[in-house]
Amino acid sequence: MEFLTFTLPSGIRCIHKRVRSAVTYCALTINTGSRDELPAEHGMAHFVEHGLFKGTARRRAFHISSRLENLGGELNAFTTKEDTSINATTLKGDFPKAAELIADMVFNSTFPEREVEREKQVIVDEINSYRDIPQEMLYDNFDALMFAGSTLGRSIVGTARSVSKFSSEKLRNFVSRTYTPDQMVFSAVGNISEKVFVAVCERCFGGVTAVKREFERVVPPLCTPFEKIVSKGGNHQSHCVLGARAYSLFDDRRLPLSLLVNVLGGPAANSRLNSALRERNGLTYNIDAGYMPYSDTGFANIYFSCERDKIERCRELTGVEIERIMSSPMTPRQLSMAKKQFIGQFSISTDSNEGYMLGAAKSFLIYNEIDSPQTVIRKVNEITAEELMTVAREVFGSLSTVIYR
Repeated sequence: MEFLTFTLPSGIRCIHKRVRSAVTYCALTINTGSRDELPAEHGMAHFVEHGLFKGTARRRAFHISSRLENLGGELNAFTTKEDTSINATTLKGDFPKAAELIADMVFNSTFPEREVEREKQVIVDEINSYRDIPQEMLYDNFDALMFAGSTLGRSIVGTARSVSKFSSEKLRNFVSRTYTPDQMVFSAVGNISEKVFVAVCERCFGGVTAVKREFERVVPPLCTPFEKIVSKGGNHQSHCVLGARAYSLFDDRRLPLSLLVNVLGGPAANSRLNSALRERNGLTYNIDAGYMPYSDTGFANIYFSCERDKIERCRELTGVEIERIMSSPMTPRQLSMAKKQFIGQFSISTDSNEGYMLGAAKSFLIYNEIDSPQTVIRKVNEITAEELMTVAREVFGSLSTVIYR
């Protein structure tokens, strides 16, 4: 078995892979993100992530930030629309300290009112920093239209107005409602024996009370295709997002779509869109395609930036490449090369112990199992040209658009 897995009495699931390394990575991944906020909690999930660093029943903010850094380690966290992760990197001998610190932060944070008030200013500054990045604003605008009527359509960081209304009590209420042990996975990758890993998990998380989540996520309503053009003074370029609803994390078509998106606008310079718009026509420096699956929906998108007078030409050439991929099956050689490239990128990404750990934790959180790299590679190799063409028609046949000029 590649991973050791077990569930504590509290409901927290634990996974561990032993590798030969002087460094250990560990994380507590929680199935809670910005989409789980109530109407008056816009930005709360992200604020709580910040607040976890601001004090517990036995530690002040300085002691939290210094605990691992004084040992040469790192402590970090991030929030997405569906999950939150608190993760640490340490030398293998300091793994028990990292696990204990993460447990203390998640289960004993007090969110001191003075720290909450101070952090409001920090987060407002973060919100304002995104306002200076056209691509960030563009995606927020696109999400708001694509997922109108759903918390998935709201930005993760919230607004200055919503953040200003948060309090220590409201943060604790959010944690009590959403940070339930049945929605958590503690993961580690490092040169730790199974015996040590089990003992550390039992010591740090064994005393947590078993609580189950009492709410379910609401599937976002469907939306009709839209086009929105926003005039933004002061920008040197125009920015464009084209996109559509796509498959959820539980849809078997998500892997063919991932391969298709990589062919269309993946990170390689030989992607179809990069070749057509940048290499052959010199129209853009930035163009890519992406796919974001959620637990009950998802979306695929194409993004590019260019000079204002070139945007229609870029859209035209993008449309040509989309039409090609919808109407003409890839040749056996093209498909083989696409799979080799995708598998190579996947294999390189799993060579990072930290990235592999976080990916495995998310997989175990969602599916309660972890596909081995060999399983993923086998599934990729089974994809057919006809599947890719069908997926292309289903996802890219009717695209919505948001443009910042």
